[in-house]
Amino acid sequence: MTGLEGLRVLVVEDEAPIAMLIEDMVQDMGCVVAGFAATVPEALKLAKNGSFDFALLDMNLGGARVDEVAEALAARGIPFAFASGYGRGGLSGPLQDRPVMQKPFLSADLEKMIRQSLGAARAPVSPSAG
Repeated sequence: MTGLEGLRVLVVEDEAPIAMLIEDMVQDMGCVVAGFAATVPEALKLAKNGSFDFALLDMNLGGARVDEVAEALAARGIPFAFASGYGRGGLSGPLQDRPVMQKPFLSADLEKMIRQSLGAARAPVSPSAG
């Protein structure tokens, strides 16, 4: 038991093998994958209207940044974290303080990130210019 049983997680990842690995990790923690998105439009729709408790966002989906998705999640008060091969350097200004997990990562890293994100009260992100 991880204490995260039943937590609903949105997975935003454009590489199917990585998405499946994350799904396995999430389920092993007792969480439920509440949705998947592989493109920014899909992710944005879920971020604005989906029902979940936490989101894990790949920073870049097919060459498109997920900043707008992160802003929508922040506006709804939904905790989220980034998973990226770029590390913290890939974050834009208003997202600099958000949690980032370097790819590749282990299940224990994901669990720690979820716990930290759920425990951190964050202010909404200001919309990006342009």
